Amino acid sequence: MILPVIMSGGSGSRLWPLSRALHPKQFLALLNENTLLQETINRLDNSKCLNPLIICNNEHRFIVAEQLRANDTAASDIILEPMGKNTAPAITLAALAAVAKGDDPLLLVLAADHVIKDIPAFQQAVMDAKAFAEQDKLVTFGIVPTHAETGYGYIKQGARQANNDAEGFDVDSFVEKPDLATAQTYLDSDEYLWNSGMFMFKASRYLEELAKFSPEMLAICTNAFENKSQDLDFTRISADIFAQCPEDSIDYAVMERTKDAVVVPMSAGWSDVGSFSSLWEVSEKDGNGNVNHGDIISHNTTNSYINAGHKLVTTVGVDNLVIVETKDALLVANKDQVQDVKSIVEKLKAEDRYEYKHQREVFRPWGKYDSLDFGVRDQVKRITVKPGAKLSIQMHHHRAEHWVVVSGTAKVTNGDKTFLVTENESTYIPLGQIHALENPGCLPLELIEVQTGSYLGEDDIVRFDDKYGRV
Repeated sequence: MILPVIMSGGSGSRLWPLSRALHPKQFLALLNENTLLQETINRLDNSKCLNPLIICNNEHRFIVAEQLRANDTAASDIILEPMGKNTAPAITLAALAAVAKGDDPLLLVLAADHVIKDIPAFQQAVMDAKAFAEQDKLVTFGIVPTHAETGYGYIKQGARQANNDAEGFDVDSFVEKPDLATAQTYLDSDEYLWNSGMFMFKASRYLEELAKFSPEMLAICTNAFENKSQDLDFTRISADIFAQCPEDSIDYAVMERTKDAVVVPMSAGWSDVGSFSSLWEVSEKDGNGNVNHGDIISHNTTNSYINAGHKLVTTVGVDNLVIVETKDALLVANKDQVQDVKSIVEKLKAEDRYEYKHQREVFRPWGKYDSLDFGVRDQVKRITVKPGAKLSIQMHHHRAEHWVVVSGTAKVTNGDKTFLVTENESTYIPLGQIHALENPGCLPLELIEVQTGSYLGEDDIVRFDDKYGRV
């Protein structure tokens, strides 16, 4: 059987302000009602695939779990990488997890943030790859190029591999991102494919090749995996051991060095959605070439991507623009320069701006909150708690809180008292008071929280007990 391994650790910085460090593009619904992670799962052929194994980081674990639940998907495992070490160590952890169960499945390594429009063509390419992987080949998927692209690496095809009706080629070489003139020669030659970053191979074969070419990586990953711990639905890898692991991509660590690499061509409407220009390319457009999301009124506007998240956005006499409005930020960019959005994100990160990490609406395992207003010594939030969910038992050194229930019923622990607060009722949590909030009902609980104090940061939380295992 095929075990899908879905890599969900990307940041999607070029899609800011939609994508943020703690809520990146793979968790966004960019083309329809499903997120990119959910779409990655949904295009799999369930009759031929096991439940997927997800690899993500600690900060994203509850988003992953919630999106799997909403998608009615059971994961075979959710492995938490202590820190990003590129693709080779992550895939190694997945291979070790697979063989630890006494199996040797074919690993289908996929990114969580790709768009593929032609699902039958994708599934056929997977079946072609399966035929080679079952013969101990290490397969990579090469995208048949549609234009001279400078943003992707390329794979040069070698000799055709004969395997019944399956189409595949020896890998002649992996090529770095070219300049435009070189990319055009690649396109004209019909010998080059875009490097998609998707792979298929037996778990054991990958580990065998890694042992040849990167034995230190394999040894450290094995040690880190053997010292794992279970945390709810998540597998935690030893951070101290994993931190010693070399950082390398699977291309450099294995695929460029093995003699058993095969590339399977794929023509399936693929995109890595790496920028707003590529998002514009794969989205449905109106008669003027515009992609519109939200409340938009345009006049004499052409070839633009406009995303109005929460306000009316109007445009007059513009062409080739990207306009993205969120609750806390506005981006206006020339569509030809959207790769440079990353430079804005780097400045936000350097200045430790809130907008680098979070959307104004922040998701938690118990629900979410929306920061409605900030002051020097006050903050207002709208908090939504899922039925049956409970915030940690906690206290704050620097702030007090007022809670006003808007809808639902809250079970409140305030010091040594526990009581119910219903709609249009309120309670006050003094500074330094141990407290907790729970939704005992079957409907979402919504309340307004007013914080006052000398410091209102999210790190002013001392947790005494937490059902979600947070420190």
